[in-house]
Amino acid sequence: MSTAVTEKLPAHTLDAISFGKIVQIREGLLRAQATGKRVIRFESGDPSFSIAPHVAEAIAAAMRAGKTHYVPNDGIPELRAALADKLRQKNGIKGATAEQVFLTNGAMHALYVTFGALLAPGDEVILPDPMWTEVAENVKLAGGKPVGVPVRAEEGYAYRPDAIQAAITPHTRAIFLNTPHNPTGAVMPRETLEAIVALARKHDLWIVSDEAYEDVIYEPHVHHSVASLAGDWAERVISVYSFSKSHAMSGLRTGYLHTPWPLLQRRVQKLLRCTINGVNSLAQWGALAAVTGPQEPLQAMRAEYRQRRDVLVKALEGIPGVRPFTPRGAFYVWAELEPSLYSRLDVPNADALSARLAAQGIGSAPGDAFGHSCENAIRFAFSCDTKMVLEGAELLRAALLGGTSR
Repeated sequence: MSTAVTEKLPAHTLDAISFGKIVQIREGLLRAQATGKRVIRFESGDPSFSIAPHVAEAIAAAMRAGKTHYVPNDGIPELRAALADKLRQKNGIKGATAEQVFLTNGAMHALYVTFGALLAPGDEVILPDPMWTEVAENVKLAGGKPVGVPVRAEEGYAYRPDAIQAAITPHTRAIFLNTPHNPTGAVMPRETLEAIVALARKHDLWIVSDEAYEDVIYEPHVHHSVASLAGDWAERVISVYSFSKSHAMSGLRTGYLHTPWPLLQRRVQKLLRCTINGVNSLAQWGALAAVTGPQEPLQAMRAEYRQRRDVLVKALEGIPGVRPFTPRGAFYVWAELEPSLYSRLDVPNADALSARLAAQGIGSAPGDAFGHSCENAIRFAFSCDTKMVLEGAELLRAALLGGTSR
């Protein structure tokens, strides 16, 4: 199709959606890797672990049994029931039922469905800044407006209720929260979550809670599901979960959301029907095994993540102009960058630094990929395998001290 023809298309919501800096960085590194170059995958939040043996066997058994046909739009009954049980017992969400649980094509799809079912054009959603890019993009796709509330290094990246209060307008529809937090690794304490519930109640707002990293958390920190603290306001909480991070099932694209609100449930069902009409059947049987089977793999992964975290944080500590934050959850190290670092390395900003590192085969994600208040920061993921973290930490330290990884 000629350019002249395509330029006649009217403006579209999608025209305002980015291609995502992280995706572009990842694609470049994958191209380099395909040519045989050494690449350190510090840009990607893809768990390096294989799925647990009992999950793999459940998928294979489902295939052998011919469970490869259409499945119920909202998820197979066995899995919805098991997830409701998990939500009651593990997350403390009293009264959760199978009818309130909906399977999605990963947590990203759950966010797309959630905002699509919740928002009217012009509705505002308050979210932390920095934040995983696709949250704001999905708000926009639903016709909404993301409103960022900066979280600061000097405050441990706390999502402060008073700052949220200041951002509320007559157009605010929901408060979004993510704990553990991507990209900083901050974890929200119970008191903060309770204060956010009080704000939502006072202003008649919804809460959308992204808990994809609920199992990637490091002692003494504890994950709290906000719906478990909301009392009767739990009806106005939409909770989003993923098998990608907890169970290393990222390629199987299985997530789910929970909502007790009947009208929202009907809207979610319609969006599911019109987008996927059911999550991959084999993946759902694998997810059932993951949630009902042995949970020791979660503990083993968490222990190894902690080892990787400590290696990477140690490598970044003491580098002039780099201030890393030790994550309390998730698998990212977020580091603030000072002007002295740019001057010393002769780069103008974090974008240019990330590009230089990529040219040296070291992945990263610049701060402005996550919001508007964090351009002088950079994120490094330690979800790649431990050997790569050990090797990459040394190469990264050398590069940021002014040396080279080649």
